[in-house]
Amino acid sequence: MSTFRVMIIDDNEMAREGIRMILESDPIFEVVAEGSSGEEAIILSEWWMPDLILMDIQMPGMGGLAATKCLKEKLPNVKVVMVTVSDDIVHLFDALKKGAQGYLLKNMKPEAWHEYLRAIAVDETPMTRELAFRILKEFAPIGSDVAQPSKLTGREREILGLVAKGLSNKDISSKLDISEHTVKNHLKNILQKLDLENRVQLARYAFEQSWMSR
Repeated sequence: MSTFRVMIIDDNEMAREGIRMILESDPIFEVVAEGSSGEEAIILSEWWMPDLILMDIQMPGMGGLAATKCLKEKLPNVKVVMVTVSDDIVHLFDALKKGAQGYLLKNMKPEAWHEYLRAIAVDETPMTRELAFRILKEFAPIGSDVAQPSKLTGREREILGLVAKGLSNKDISSKLDISEHTVKNHLKNILQKLDLENRVQLARYAFEQSWMSR
């Protein structure tokens, strides 16, 4: 089983300890470093090269959002999940705009953390349909030069429709009776044909093409 190297950044020592305990109860995660500021996050990331960073939003000095923006410019492949006590939708939008892959509330149950972070680690960000709509409406529209779905095969159009409904790769695999590897290959082809970069842009595309209402 693959493990994911995780770094915890939070200015509160007790919070870091609590997060570490949650992660250590799941063998898929290995905590490799901890820090207490945005500045430390940048330095430690370049040293440890983690797969995933759990980043507090509000910290003295450089906050989590500014640190995330800087980190994603330097290390675009490192995944960042913001961790906070606030469920303010504005913070969520800001986090995603800065390049974060996810957003966790500190009062969520440990099992919810495990499920969410496992999905993040394998590029499947779980998100409720309502929240997805709110996020997609906030992001800037995709340019008109994006290719039309007519370039897609029947299977690819089917998978695009399931992505638009919020299904994960595992759910799509089960529904279509194909392997998750095959689903990932289809998604890669869809992104290439539509000249899109990631699943978030694909979801936005589906939204603008009215696939979410089908």
